[in-house]
Amino acid sequence: MGLRRIITAILLALPVVGCSGPESILRPQGPAAAKLAQMGWVVFVVFSLATFILVVVLIWGAVRRKGSLREHAAWNEGGGQRWALIFGFAVPTTILCAMFVYTLQGMTEFPIHGHHADTPAIQVIGHQWWWEVHYLTGPTSKQFATANEIHIPVGVPLTLELKTDDVIHAFWVPVLHGKVQLMPSWTNYIRIQADHAGSFPGECAVYCGEQHAHMQLLVVAQAPDEYRAWYEGQVKEAVEPQGDEATHGRKVFEGTACALCHSIRGTQALGKVAPDLTHLASRTMIAASSYANNTANLEAWATHAQSLKPGALMPDLTEYQGSDLRALVTYLQQLE
Repeated sequence: MGLRRIITAILLALPVVGCSGPESILRPQGPAAAKLAQMGWVVFVVFSLATFILVVVLIWGAVRRKGSLREHAAWNEGGGQRWALIFGFAVPTTILCAMFVYTLQGMTEFPIHGHHADTPAIQVIGHQWWWEVHYLTGPTSKQFATANEIHIPVGVPLTLELKTDDVIHAFWVPVLHGKVQLMPSWTNYIRIQADHAGSFPGECAVYCGEQHAHMQLLVVAQAPDEYRAWYEGQVKEAVEPQGDEATHGRKVFEGTACALCHSIRGTQALGKVAPDLTHLASRTMIAASSYANNTANLEAWATHAQSLKPGALMPDLTEYQGSDLRALVTYLQQLE
């Protein structure tokens, strides 16, 4: 009896073993994800019920059979076609057509291709292997760029414009929305909304190269007042360095390869190849949400990025050492 209970528990756990954790599609945190979860449960229940009925019919047919093969008519004399047509064609076709219509009707609520989309509030561009994020609302002076971390106000639906700068990517924040492909020379749109405050991890959901596994993102849902304060802070240019060490760190940044790729608004760093670092210190993670934003990881990333994320466009910059490296990291940690 003990072994039977263990086997039963394993079989019951199999359908949900891949749907647990902070990215569980079974715990939606927004209306889009809730709609997809509802559709998924309906399809699961309908097909499970259909499978159960089919198994019952097969067992009934096997149990009710009596006699031997010699006592039955030859196989080519007909009989049984009605049951085959009902359970082999009519029932499966009806179920498949009904589910097809149901899912198509549900998908009309998602503005994937923008035919019914509002003016996008946020543009997300996929790169190998990070996410470029542009906030587009308001006048140009109120627009800004960030990377890998998307902030949204709780309870407010926002339309996101999705693009790719290189290969095919897939934008997926499981608890807020389903997977959406980012295709070269093509623009897709989604509408996301968070019902509660919190941080919701996401990722690229289609293989896009060597560092696909480290192309992650974070959606941070905040109360409207907190979101407005964050937004107003992001609009501003970078703060002036405080202290001699941070001042020296800014000179190191502007005078070396960093400024050729990265941008820090209000400084001479105007690079457009890599993430905007104007408010780097306000982000929870670095390297496309692969490592915590702390002193040790910043130093390692600045000097040996290839050991942390092989294949990334960020080169190893071993010339940063000693006081220059400490000053550079001190400056970066003041960019709130």
